Amino acid sequence: MPGGSRADPLFTVLLICTGNICRSALAERLGCAYLNDRLGRSAGQIRLVSAGTRAVVDSPMHPHAALVLQGFGGDALGFRARQLLGDMVMAADLTLTMTRRHRCDVLSVDPRALARTFLLREAAGLLALLGDDLEIPGDELAVKGRALVRRMALARNRRVSNVADDIRDPIGQPIDIHEEVGEAIADALIPVLARFAELSPRHP
Repeated sequence: MPGGSRADPLFTVLLICTGNICRSALAERLGCAYLNDRLGRSAGQIRLVSAGTRAVVDSPMHPHAALVLQGFGGDALGFRARQLLGDMVMAADLTLTMTRRHRCDVLSVDPRALARTFLLREAAGLLALLGDDLEIPGDELAVKGRALVRRMALARNRRVSNVADDIRDPIGQPIDIHEEVGEAIADALIPVLARFAELSPRHP
């Protein structure tokens, strides 16, 4: 069954870019490092996965992206790129894309995922609009997380997504561009994950 209506005890976040060796790869491992630090043994309540719309399948993370990730305290060890598939979209409770084009690609795979698919910066902006005082129903993080995603979808008419939400592709660019992209990802991803981490009944 599609994300948002499953009984899965884990809340799954799917991160999407093109090749799955730079932006979404960095986001996945950066997010894992953040959640491990924030939630400790409870970090596994949120499952982070990534894929590419035209993935360099089974390739490791790009060396520049891996270096930037290391600077954030993350680890690229063992990472391998994956191609976006329909079952990934169906299983995701929240899909975060790097650009509007990627969002279109996700919806071409599964149009039913619209209410669960956002640009990364769009998601951060919507959560900021919703604020921290929302009453979210549920006892477990996964249940509450799916309810929060539904609130995000309903709030879409309060925020216009445009080209400024796109996070550029750093492939083929020097390390300083990868650093800029890494900063852009971190600036949007950490607040998003922080909001969902707060839903944990075991949140410190």
